[in-house]
Amino acid sequence: MNKEKRRMILERLREDNPHPTTELNFSSPFELLIAVLLSAQATDVSVNKATARLYPVANTPQAMLDLGVDGVKEYIKTIGLFNSKAEHVIKTSRILLERHAGEVPQNRQALEALPGVGRKTANVVLNTAFGWPTIAVDTHIFRVANRTHFAPGSNVEQVEDKLLKVVPSEFKLNCHHWLILLGRYTCVARKPRCGACIIEDLCEYDQKTEIT
Repeated sequence: MNKEKRRMILERLREDNPHPTTELNFSSPFELLIAVLLSAQATDVSVNKATARLYPVANTPQAMLDLGVDGVKEYIKTIGLFNSKAEHVIKTSRILLERHAGEVPQNRQALEALPGVGRKTANVVLNTAFGWPTIAVDTHIFRVANRTHFAPGSNVEQVEDKLLKVVPSEFKLNCHHWLILLGRYTCVARKPRCGACIIEDLCEYDQKTEIT
């Protein structure tokens, strides 16, 4: 895909959704960090239901630590992998208190050193909480980038590197959200809804459907 077509795609996505954001509910960097940590192999809807009960009780590292692993489990047991995630939440809270004065660090290396936090989670936090021009790549974005030929790659690291190279700086802040929403609701895994897609004419997918 050439850069002119990529730019047209991004302009169209921006026009359709000028101020995109995550569908996870949060009101602080810590709440976002925990929500993203919980969202691994889980839907945003299920995470939001759990955090709607959890955050009124514990939405700071100290309050989370006071709740304890078993306490956290009671609030997140409807989410997949809740046992290991509860452990990660408590360990992460403890590290934030001991090493970062209870604040979420604006530093990729420090974020990735937290239990349960990988590159994707760090990218989401840096982008959404702190406004960094990072582009986190999850399964939706990986699929969209390859299917449309916007930024093909054989793994998420390759796709991220490609996106960072080909997406103009003015679009980098919001690109993650546009692509994830496109993949979640339109360019879905089994049968993409090409007939309902606002970039269908620009997409280079060779097996387009008429599904709306």
